[in-house]
Amino acid sequence: MKRQIIQIDEEKCNGCGICIPNCHEGALQMIDGKARLISDLMCDGLGACIGHCPEGAIEVIEREAQPYDEIAVIKEMVKKGRNTVVAHLNHLKDHNEFRYYKQGIKWMQENSGSIGFDVEEVVSQVTQETKKEEASLCGCGSHEEPEAEHHHHRHHNQMHQGGGCPGSMARTIEKSEPVIQKTVADQPSELSQWPVQMHLINPAASYFQNSDLLLAADCVAFSLGNFHSKHLKGKSLCIACPKLDSNTDSYVQKLISLIDDAKVNTITVMKMTVPCCGGILQMAKIASQHASRKVPIKSITVDINGEIAQEEWV
Repeated sequence: MKRQIIQIDEEKCNGCGICIPNCHEGALQMIDGKARLISDLMCDGLGACIGHCPEGAIEVIEREAQPYDEIAVIKEMVKKGRNTVVAHLNHLKDHNEFRYYKQGIKWMQENSGSIGFDVEEVVSQVTQETKKEEASLCGCGSHEEPEAEHHHHRHHNQMHQGGGCPGSMARTIEKSEPVIQKTVADQPSELSQWPVQMHLINPAASYFQNSDLLLAADCVAFSLGNFHSKHLKGKSLCIACPKLDSNTDSYVQKLISLIDDAKVNTITVMKMTVPCCGGILQMAKIASQHASRKVPIKSITVDINGEIAQEEWV
């Protein structure tokens, strides 16, 4: 599939850092005086950072993309130096991509002889930063005031200057089975990942792998009282509005990637009865036609009164 991704010309980059806060995914960071793309897994290709580079050092390119390969990525990261590798590993950890995190560390340990820095020191540094962050969040370790303050400052910079917008940061939401029967008013959320909007989701994220995908129109969840308990539970989620969203062609490309690369098992499309909402089912059908794999697609149409008007496999 073709994918849009940020490309940085390091010769043009003067290290001003203006682009950094505009990367919603936190994939751009200042490393050794240059803006670096530390994780193409998290680069959404929207190009929000481009308009903020006075040197014209950033552009969006479109290229044929294979499924995300952490080994290929870490091989490129080590060429950029120790600090870039540390930032990359922290980024994976912060986005709960622990499978890729472990793959990267394992490759470096197996190839430590050809890497220009001490791999175990890097692993130790990332581990220590994780412990400090956990201590800061739980309020312990306050007796080490200077160190805790240093961590707070680093974390603040990551979240704001580093562009890690909390609202769009990818994360896995752990769920535990309720111990007691819930009333309707107490029904828990069944959302298992973030983000969910089609422009923001990344098909390479681990929580999409081999999942059952629910592709829902924006209004569906507001119309069904049992949306979470009956339809969302156990599924990964993407939402879209075929009438109001722009550049929906990119949605089709992402759906193709979810079918071919993430290898989703099934796709359930939930749409409203209003005519314009049919476009979301059309996206899934087009993606299915162009994908190399075939997956079952179920269409569920929701009446604006909150009832299921039609349900069928297509």
